[in-house]
Amino acid sequence: MEINQLKDLAMSKVNPQKLTENCYVGSVACALVTEQGNVYTGVCIDAPSGMGFCAEHAAIAQMITNNETRITQIVAAGPEGKIYPPCGRCREFIYQINPKNIEAEILVEENKVVSLEEILPYRWN
Repeated sequence: MEINQLKDLAMSKVNPQKLTENCYVGSVACALVTEQGNVYTGVCIDAPSGMGFCAEHAAIAQMITNNETRITQIVAAGPEGKIYPPCGRCREFIYQINPKNIEAEILVEENKVVSLEEILPYRWN
């Protein structure tokens, strides 16, 4: 899959909503492609007290539910097509799920793709 197609898919899942007074969902969406060529998506959940999680976590959970761990490409996007590189927690999470994900291609800004290794150079282990 072309990285821009993956971006478009992520964008199609962006749907900001207020669920409760303090809980918002869908302002960022993620799409990823696995080594087997399957595509998974997820959205963020922003809740107080650290209870929420990033869109990447949601997409990865769907991937794992389908017995896959190897990511080849991943994109997170928000309203109006804004690209969001994975936060530090997500970068480490992607790596921890499968160390070979260090080779995953990540869209970090419009027309700029880097490997996870480039944005996670100093791993804890």
